[in-house]
Amino acid sequence: MSAEELISIITPAYNAARFVGETIQSVQNQTHRNWEMLIVDDCSKDDTRALLEQHAAKDPRIRPIFQERNGGPARARNSALRAARSPLVAYLDSDDLWLPDKLTRQLRFMRSQRHEFTYTGFRRISVDAAKVGRYRKLVARLRYNDLLKDTAITTSTVMIDRAMTGDFEMPVTYYDDFATWLLILKRGHVAHGLDEDLTRYRVVGASVSRNKLKSAKMVWLAYRNIEQLSLPRSAWCFTNYACRAWFKYRGL
Repeated sequence: MSAEELISIITPAYNAARFVGETIQSVQNQTHRNWEMLIVDDCSKDDTRALLEQHAAKDPRIRPIFQERNGGPARARNSALRAARSPLVAYLDSDDLWLPDKLTRQLRFMRSQRHEFTYTGFRRISVDAAKVGRYRKLVARLRYNDLLKDTAITTSTVMIDRAMTGDFEMPVTYYDDFATWLLILKRGHVAHGLDEDLTRYRVVGASVSRNKLKSAKMVWLAYRNIEQLSLPRSAWCFTNYACRAWFKYRGL
């Protein structure tokens, strides 16, 4: 039965002491109880390591991994993927939150439809979680060519069955998540959206993704250097991507 399946949760953490406790609590509140949370501390300079050790001592489902040197989110996620005990993996960043039924409803959606790659709806929240943004209707499905022009997949909403997609590693690049989804879809797989409000994406001013100019540049470089798209096709995809990104991120 799907309710008995082990889900491996992939969480990179760097200087995450401010929020990681809330993130862990949102996982512990899940109605699906059979999970392991692999939290990879990427050589944090704050109290992240001590907090992870405290949580792990109280809940054996929490499995902290401590990197020997700082390597960025992709290497941290790859460490978790290699240590994961289940082919079924769910992504959750160290400052984001899940609503209690997130794993239950997403896994049911995957198994009932035999989907290998899914993502859910979400709302953005302020740093203190006091303000909650509006819900935006989700794209039902994305193939490789669709995702090149879209921003619909938010990392903390993703669940993937590697038994169906085949193993993969996160490319070590600025947008390792975007590059990974493209890598999987390029194999012929389809990402399916569960149009339900199940995740909270925290808007943190200092986060990497908030640097819009740098983000735009890195998306362009992903088209040209990773996906090897022609200049005209890159321009077309980037225009569509930018328009959808503006709509997605305007306001909270």
